[in-house]
Amino acid sequence: MKYVVILGDGMADEPVKQLGNKTPLQVANKINIDSLAKYSEIGLVKTIPDGLTPGSDTANLSVLGYDPQKYYTGRSPLEALSIGANMEEGDVSFRCNLVTLSEEGSYEDKTIIDHSSDEITTEEADELVKYLEKYLGNDKIMFYSGTSYRHAIIWHGGSTDVNLTPPHDILERNIKDYLPKGTNSDKIEQMMKLSYELLKEHPINIKRKEKGLRPANSIWIWGEGTKPSLNSFYDKYHKKGAMISAVDLLKGIAIAADMKNIEVEGVTGNINTNFEGKAKAAVEVLKSGEDFVYVHMEAPDECGHRGEIDNKVKSIELIDQKVVRYIKEELDNIKEDYKILILPDHPTPLAIRTHTNKPVPYLIYDSSNLIESDAEYNEESCKTTGNVFIKGHELMDYFLK
Repeated sequence: MKYVVILGDGMADEPVKQLGNKTPLQVANKINIDSLAKYSEIGLVKTIPDGLTPGSDTANLSVLGYDPQKYYTGRSPLEALSIGANMEEGDVSFRCNLVTLSEEGSYEDKTIIDHSSDEITTEEADELVKYLEKYLGNDKIMFYSGTSYRHAIIWHGGSTDVNLTPPHDILERNIKDYLPKGTNSDKIEQMMKLSYELLKEHPINIKRKEKGLRPANSIWIWGEGTKPSLNSFYDKYHKKGAMISAVDLLKGIAIAADMKNIEVEGVTGNINTNFEGKAKAAVEVLKSGEDFVYVHMEAPDECGHRGEIDNKVKSIELIDQKVVRYIKEELDNIKEDYKILILPDHPTPLAIRTHTNKPVPYLIYDSSNLIESDAEYNEESCKTTGNVFIKGHELMDYFLK
């Protein structure tokens, strides 16, 4: 038996007025997913336990079968693993976004315009992060380059006793009420303020503005955490597993779980990514002897954060056409039984442009046990079945049983 998880990050939503009070999943032309739904078990799964912040970190841990209440030590440490950051006991890792702030007034008066600086390229971002390391780094604080706008800071002797806000939660808001609070908050805020002075006239940002792109004119620090420790995925499930993702967070989870990370050329973490390459890589992984592959697509989540209604619908259609169709057809040709699990990690509603902790729709297709129905795959259809996993991490046990 082969096992595939196809995860559309942030794919679930609430009814959208501009879509006739339907969700993107309801209006998207996803004929391949809906064809699977007619022979699948569908239902809802609550991936984020009550009391935890709804994020891709806690949610993807849950989907992979790791109870976030037991294993979660913070978002940034998982990302730091994937970019080669060296964490020791007592170190604290922080996510360091390159963001776009408005340019008026003092730092406190500014508004956060874009949490991704128009999805800055990794090459541009790497130069900016190295520039910041030169002026802000020291023997206790080190900057590490990641992918696009996502980077890390390791603080030797840092503290997690802080209150830091994810930048995608406060888009188009004044940042005054969301500046750091708690232990070392004055030092964190000072780094953010100094970064603005260093970056606002950097040649890369001048060129970006000339091209009509948003500048990466400040860092935003959040996602604090300590060194993670997960049980091996193989020891937990006796399945050889692999991860396919453009996102450092998912790669870090894979490293912590001792899974293979499969690199695919041209993947970006947004809608302009190599969907076909991910699908082909997933099939090749299974043909080469792995039992399980986790195919993560960030595009719906990014579209949700950016409030891009049409692009969120389009991203779901691209996953359906370029990933689901190919994987299903190729697995049928392998002549071996297989299961496919399709789901989001969490909702990213277009109306609020950030995550919620509501249950998400799941679909399990088992080639050896077809369940005939007239179902479609969306939030409402899955809700009507009565199939609900209240503890999200139990879904993986069920899927792999």
